[in-house]
Amino acid sequence: MGITIRDVAKHAGVSISTVSRVLNDICPVDIEKRTRVKKAVEELGYTPNPAARSLLSNHTGGIGIILPFVSGEFFSEFLNGVDEIAQSEGVFILISTSHHSASELKAALSGMYKRVDGLLIMAPNMIAEDVIRLTANSVPFVFVNTKLNTDKIDGITFDNYGGMYAMTMHLVSKGHRRIAFVTGPKEAHDSAERLRGHKAALKDTGLPYDQELIIPGLYTQKSGYDSVASILALEERPTAIMASNDDAATGVMSALREAGLSVPSEMAVTGFDDVPSARYSTPSLSSVHVPIRHFGMSAIRLLISRIRGVPHEIQDRILPVELRIRESSS
Repeated sequence: MGITIRDVAKHAGVSISTVSRVLNDICPVDIEKRTRVKKAVEELGYTPNPAARSLLSNHTGGIGIILPFVSGEFFSEFLNGVDEIAQSEGVFILISTSHHSASELKAALSGMYKRVDGLLIMAPNMIAEDVIRLTANSVPFVFVNTKLNTDKIDGITFDNYGGMYAMTMHLVSKGHRRIAFVTGPKEAHDSAERLRGHKAALKDTGLPYDQELIIPGLYTQKSGYDSVASILALEERPTAIMASNDDAATGVMSALREAGLSVPSEMAVTGFDDVPSARYSTPSLSSVHVPIRHFGMSAIRLLISRIRGVPHEIQDRILPVELRIRESSS
């Protein structure tokens, strides 16, 4: 049997209730007793039971993370940032996925009901207020890369519009005048913002917006791969392909290789996110660099501050992005 709170109390020479007050920090405890309890915890290697702490303090010590998916480099980097801060702050995380489905998102929210002190949610295919209506949870929320229609909800995103605007301008500066664009999911807010940035750049450079150059995609390698057949079948072939994320760009380059086309001499390719493998692809991928790890760290820091009642104004942050120009568009 493991070390219990009773063992800690005996070792420290205090009551069980005193140990509980120290561990849950729910009311003042004499400094000398507090020191003895902390020393006993360390010497005995005692790990508080989260469920027991929840009953005593009305806090679980947990944070719920709901993402569209957890596979892929973007989500891996994001979760690495979240986990780093969670560990340093002494909280644990519960992770679930929605697969861009409102019903699955609702199920994930129900599964976390009363098990977490706050929720960090990425739902690019929904509006934040609609997500909140799906749950009975009254805990703090922080939304990431999700559309907000109010100034009463915390949210952090990155500059999807500006990043794709800048990448389009880069391609135009390299002499490209006919550029294909592979979108993300139709309902995704970030995908719409990236397409909006592309359109704005075309307008500002005097280039026409051609609907036949806009190819539906799904942020997946397969959708990028599949898009190339439609692009190469166009009567007037473009000289560059912009993918809405790096996974799709990887699929695009694979299909171009199979078609016998050289990147970038016969077709330039760009992505978005700048996942770690982008610089190591062949050729190396030009991409919009998103500070993915920092994105996760910033989001969970904000949520923890809300849970702990740190006073500050509602946040609606847009993190800056940068171009990483490499071989695929040089």
